[in-house]
Amino acid sequence: MTNTLNLPSSLPDWSQAPSGWNWAAQDEDGRWFWYGVQPSPGIGGGVWRAPSRAQVFAWQGEPNPQWYDSLQQRPSTD
Repeated sequence: MTNTLNLPSSLPDWSQAPSGWNWAAQDEDGRWFWYGVQPSPGIGGGVWRAPSRAQVFAWQGEPNPQWYDSLQQRPSTD
């Protein structure tokens, strides 16, 4: 897999994402989540926020001090 966005290789495989969940992001502590809506950075920093029903744990990666650069939208399949 080519890592064109300089994200850690631990980024979960999009084929594992729930259908219709088109966003993924990593919190500062290394946890990756799938999102059903585009999340926003948390006010206190270190985490992404979305309604709880639109967020599900995906993967535990390494802590990431640049977590705010991790937001990804599902790649187009066209």
